Amino acid sequence: MAERSGAGTAITEQERNVEVVRRYLRTFITKDLAELAEVVAEDVEIYGSGTAVRGRRYPEGAISSPGLTVLDQEILEIFAAEDRVVVSMAQTYRRDSTGATTVQSACKMYRLAGGRIVQFWGEQDTYGLLRGLGLLPDEPINFD
Repeated sequence: MAERSGAGTAITEQERNVEVVRRYLRTFITKDLAELAEVVAEDVEIYGSGTAVRGRRYPEGAISSPGLTVLDQEILEIFAAEDRVVVSMAQTYRRDSTGATTVQSACKMYRLAGGRIVQFWGEQDTYGLLRGLGLLPDEPINFD
C-alpha cells in the first residue's frame, strides 16, 4: 500500500505511522495541542500502569502539566510493523519551581488507523522521575 510522493519516493504506511508517532511525541516539547489533535483520535484508548482510560484529554493533560517541562527527548529506538509503532525513549524533565532536572525512560506501543493514534500502551519510570525531581527521598526503599 505504497503511495507516490515527491520525486518518485515511495512512502509506506509504516513510514507514515512512524512520522505520526514522532509528531505526537514532539508535542510534549512544543505543547502544541492543535498538532496533538491532528495525530491522536478524540476517543484514543490508553493502557499503562495498571489503568485503562479513553480520551484525548489524558495526553492533553500530560502535555500541559503545570510546573513540569519537557526539555529534551531522545528516541532511542523506533520500530513499525503493520499498524503498530513501538518506541523506547528518554525525556529530560525540569521541575519548574526548583529547576531540578532528570531523565525518565519509557517504552510505548501505538496502534494507528487513518493517520491517527487510536490506542497506546506503555510504561515509564515514574519512580525515577519523582526521585530525580526531588519529590521522593533519594534513598533505597526498605521493604521489611
